[in-house]
Amino acid sequence: MVVRTFLRAARGRASRRGSRRPERRVVRRSIHAGLMSSLISVAGLIGRSVRDQHGAEVGRVRDVVIRWEDATYPAVSGLVVAVGRRSAFVAGASIESITAAGVRLRSTKVDLRDFVPREGEVALARHVIDHQLVDVDGVRVVRASDLYLAPLGDAVRLVGVDVGMQTLVRRLGPARLRSIPTPTRVIDWAAIQPLRTPGASVRLADAHVGLRRLRPAELAGLLEDLGRSQRQGLLDALHPEQAAEALEELNDDDRELLLRELPVRQAADLLAGMAPDEAADILRDLDREDRDALLAALQPETADELSMLLSFHEDTAGAAMTTVLVLVAPSQTVHDAVVALRAIAEDRNDVDGVLVVDAEGRLIDDISLFELLTAPADIAIGELIAAPLPVTVRPDDSLATAVRSLVDNRGSSIVVVDQDRRPVGRILADDVIDALLDDHRLPQVVRAIS
Repeated sequence: MVVRTFLRAARGRASRRGSRRPERRVVRRSIHAGLMSSLISVAGLIGRSVRDQHGAEVGRVRDVVIRWEDATYPAVSGLVVAVGRRSAFVAGASIESITAAGVRLRSTKVDLRDFVPREGEVALARHVIDHQLVDVDGVRVVRASDLYLAPLGDAVRLVGVDVGMQTLVRRLGPARLRSIPTPTRVIDWAAIQPLRTPGASVRLADAHVGLRRLRPAELAGLLEDLGRSQRQGLLDALHPEQAAEALEELNDDDRELLLRELPVRQAADLLAGMAPDEAADILRDLDREDRDALLAALQPETADELSMLLSFHEDTAGAAMTTVLVLVAPSQTVHDAVVALRAIAEDRNDVDGVLVVDAEGRLIDDISLFELLTAPADIAIGELIAAPLPVTVRPDDSLATAVRSLVDNRGSSIVVVDQDRRPVGRILADDVIDALLDDHRLPQVVRAIS
């Protein structure tokens, strides 16, 4: 029965890991119906006349400039205007109106200096149209066929992105049709995570709030769909811990490719944010030169820990264990143990309990989190020690031996100790499944424990 339960869990994990694709969410945002009639196509606006307050043509629109961090719907902060052979900049304050037919200025004053984006500014036609974006609500990567502006409040703002093929055809058609919006597949800009692109001055400071709600597997799916520079842009927009968790969910080939693409320092930072056993698995798959470069870029303590894990053969318990441990003495209280757990909250997924050790560091007992939760805070840990003693394995024991011990113990983890019975790691059930599925060794191990 235990073996069947273990197999069901493994197969379920295999199904999820095999596709790396969560089901697409059905939540969608669409442009408010009231704005549809006032949409202005950015692609259609390019090449349109820019006229002064008297109606005389000053130049033609070359690009539309916004600031990402201006608001949920960024306001147009200016235009790049072709004046003769120059690309002049017209500030938003100088613009009287923007319509699908063209632009009207409040004066004839135009900055004839070549346009250079300021910090946080981006030119929409150059850096967003035909580039990849992340649709956070739909959990997918989209390519912007066009962008739509609309009067909103006291400004003209970016309100939507068109991802339809019909729009691409319209842009290739006659000039008289290019400015007519064809919003068959428009996504509300509030659902979009823009990404840093080559040559753009913008550096995203904060991730879209929707990105923070995505599961690691969903983020991994997005990373697999993005091009090289956009992958780096998405990683830049994520919290380091979230980026590390997404990296753990990538398949081996994509993960190795991504690490090779990133600067060594950034790749090392990602590894440092991962569970030690996961980081060691990734390093084990790299060639020696890349592995040594990443280890050299890590903090010495982290590098030593990962080097220790790498010293174990991949078929052993040592290769599958996590080194995140909470050690307490029998004389300490339950409250002390809880404080120690809070100190490693970021590694909570790798903690299954606290280990009670004697003065020499030898294992006495393994106290589960449930036991701690239900015990009075002021009692000594020693009062929770009870038979049976925890089952353990050695780092050089085979993975099959570790699985057999885990099944026989009917627990969710097993402690790894050295020859003097000092704890050196813990093997969690999901780590065992990961190791077996990644190396296609599940059938052999199941035969060994049956």
